[in-house]
Amino acid sequence: SCSYQRFVNCYRCFYKLQPQLTRSIYDQFISQLQASIKEEIQEVKNEGNLEALFSSLDKIVEEAKDREEPAWRPSGIPEQDVRSAMVPYLLKHRSHLRRALRDKEEENSKVAEAVLMGRDRIAELQQLIQARQQAWQ
Repeated sequence: SCSYQRFVNCYRCFYKLQPQLTRSIYDQFISQLQASIKEEIQEVKNEGNLEALFSSLDKIVEEAKDREEPAWRPSGIPEQDVRSAMVPYLLKHRSHLRRALRDKEEENSKVAEAVLMGRDRIAELQQLIQARQQAWQ
């Protein structure tokens, strides 16, 4: 194999003396390297809880199979990606705020109307009091 030839080129002097031992060392080195890499990958999986993340990703993929519309993908232009995600939310929020403002304005106009009616009633009562006071005197 190509990697064995590179190994031999690095340790040419040793290979000339004992080619079988060089092959044995190479095989042992490769097997230990593969085991070490597998161990590192497993450690990364365990530390990052990747098994759970991969299973949740698989679940998302399964759920998305029936969808006709394509999933959202980033365009690579941050401004456009943020805009596409934030504009619908902000428009919805704006309509909610406008509705709340309209409700408060209606409530305030009703309260102002009630205050004006109360003032008119107070003025009527003051006139009635004055009229009765003058009639009594």
